[in-house]
Amino acid sequence: MANRRQFLKNSLIASAGLATACQAKSVLPQSSKPLNILFMGGTGFLGPHTVKAAVDAGHKVTLFNRGKTKPTLYPELLATLPLIKGDRKTDDIKQLKDTKWDLVIDTSSYYPRVVNMLLDEVGDNVGQYILISTISVYGDWTQKNMDETAAVGTIDDPTDEKVTGASYGPLKALCEKAAVDRMGSKATIIRPGLIVGPGDKTDRFTYWPVRVAKGGDVLCPSEGKDFIQIIDVRDLAEWTVHCGNKNITGTFNAQTNGSDMTIGELLTNCKMTLNPKANLVWVPTEFLESQSVAPWGEMPTWFPPKGDFAGAGTMSSKKAYANGLKQRPLKTIIKDTHDWFVTLPAERQETLRAGIKAEKEVKVLAAWKEKNS
Repeated sequence: MANRRQFLKNSLIASAGLATACQAKSVLPQSSKPLNILFMGGTGFLGPHTVKAAVDAGHKVTLFNRGKTKPTLYPELLATLPLIKGDRKTDDIKQLKDTKWDLVIDTSSYYPRVVNMLLDEVGDNVGQYILISTISVYGDWTQKNMDETAAVGTIDDPTDEKVTGASYGPLKALCEKAAVDRMGSKATIIRPGLIVGPGDKTDRFTYWPVRVAKGGDVLCPSEGKDFIQIIDVRDLAEWTVHCGNKNITGTFNAQTNGSDMTIGELLTNCKMTLNPKANLVWVPTEFLESQSVAPWGEMPTWFPPKGDFAGAGTMSSKKAYANGLKQRPLKTIIKDTHDWFVTLPAERQETLRAGIKAEKEVKVLAAWKEKNS
């Protein structure tokens, strides 16, 4: 019973902290013409932020989801919205037959069949369809400065619905094709990169603010000059709704613009914002490789710009910024993410889901020090 009480207490504290971290006012103005929006999903990470942005802009939002995943973001808000309960992968989707919507926002399509099933029911009655895709659609990351015209990846069997690391991008590309084939000029394809900020369950960005805040010697990749790209979840959410407000269609990469941000800039801002006494120890890529330190997983947000990832960090998002995408200050993203994370239960804070383990970090730092002594 005592453990249960503590769990409930921690949950309440986490919810309160998350609300505080996320309650910054949307930059979106009130829409002059409220839209009737169907939102596919809405209970994960990006979904609740986008729903909130839409409601804040004065739109009417109806959710379609299974009603199984309990949102940790804005649960009170989502509980007030109309819900059509169903599994979109089944005949439940037929509940949408002959319904009319100004806008459909789809954050939960992972293979083309579900896009086609949805559009079978509502396609002729929708003013605009926004599909959240991914930069993982691109098939060749050796290219630098890619834009939306770069070739996407392919899969041998387009009917295979097993989502893996290898199939995720090509399946998303097929979702995009289904959307454009069916909706034509009424389709908006948004390809975000690494989505970060309050509520992220992956810790692929959160690791760095948390680690730097702890202080001491912090293992950092390369010399800090390699480019990285991120998108704050709130910026992405607000811009998605902006695309609906302004009926912006087409295909867009959505993240910091290529070659605008380095891993050094990120970690230096973490230090200045959270712990000026932290010691950032920059270790060359070759030495990290000799110590079997993996990019992305153990050194999150970062790939060394060589080999299969020679183009990492350089992808163009100019088209999105020209159409209204805005980016909040990096220090704000860092602080808000850290402020949210420290409200979580202790056991969650102790088990980061990305980043090098503390014991291994100590060993690699010691080996680097010995090499240079």
